[in-house]
Amino acid sequence: MAGRAEQAFTADFTNTLRRPGGGRRLDLPAQRCMTCDRVLNVIVAVFTIIIVIETLVSAFLLPRWPPEGNNIFFAVTIVCQCASHLLQIYWYRQGEMEPKFRRIILYNAVTISLLCVCGNLYIHGVGVGNTCNKARKT
Repeated sequence: MAGRAEQAFTADFTNTLRRPGGGRRLDLPAQRCMTCDRVLNVIVAVFTIIIVIETLVSAFLLPRWPPEGNNIFFAVTIVCQCASHLLQIYWYRQGEMEPKFRRIILYNAVTISLLCVCGNLYIHGVGVGNTCNKARKT
């Protein structure tokens, strides 16, 4: 009966139903590693999403209305980086990229987070004062 069911579907369809590794169950350490990877991906994704949204809100609303052009430019730059990053994630999940590119995706998420931190510091004016001249005068 299983033979007739496999004949009814194309080979591509039946291959998508099978488990990776020829239908064998993965051993427990490999499952733990996959779980750790998922948890890491979720933590990095949530942190990146929160800091990007906070930066975009800060760029448009918080300092004062109407927003400054520099803040809007910074927000557009971050959105373009996020669009590129989301495209990489989409390609990775579709299987068009090799698994070794997962590190590049994590690196880009950390880079976007650092760019958002720099943007927030710039938008809120942290470190704008010229502290070098103040130190020399005293």
